[in-house]
Amino acid sequence: MNARQLFNKWVILGALLLAGFLLLVTAISIGLTASHRTSDVGFAPADLTVIAAPTGTSSAPPTPTIDPFASPTSPSGIAIGNYVQITGTEGQGLRIRKDPGLDGEFEFLAYDSEVFTVQDGPRAVDGYEWWYLVAPYDDTRVGWAAADFLSYVPAP
Repeated sequence: MNARQLFNKWVILGALLLAGFLLLVTAISIGLTASHRTSDVGFAPADLTVIAAPTGTSSAPPTPTIDPFASPTSPSGIAIGNYVQITGTEGQGLRIRKDPGLDGEFEFLAYDSEVFTVQDGPRAVDGYEWWYLVAPYDDTRVGWAAADFLSYVPAP
């Protein structure tokens, strides 16, 4: 058998049809996957800062002190300078906004367990308490978040 018999027009036509079919299936697959994505979907940061929980315990209850110059603190322990982490979004993430309130422009999506530093707040808008957060590992990840999805993380 020579090369001319091996590569006749039917074999080449069949190969081209198969290649076209595979390209079509791939394009459809990519299109279906892309159509299920929304602008709210993002990627979790590769470098996640983990803050260890305190390990020591005391037998005596702490003595409460009041500092008139301290920044506001919410009942949950969130205050300016504290660390907080995103919680309770069930994997959907939390919309971080440019301004406090539900009408604030969407900046990015923060994910459960992601840690931030509180730099401003609280602001009561649209029935939520809003805090201004900054990611300690990326100063471009900043914005306002509703306190309902934040939990206080004690400093190490």
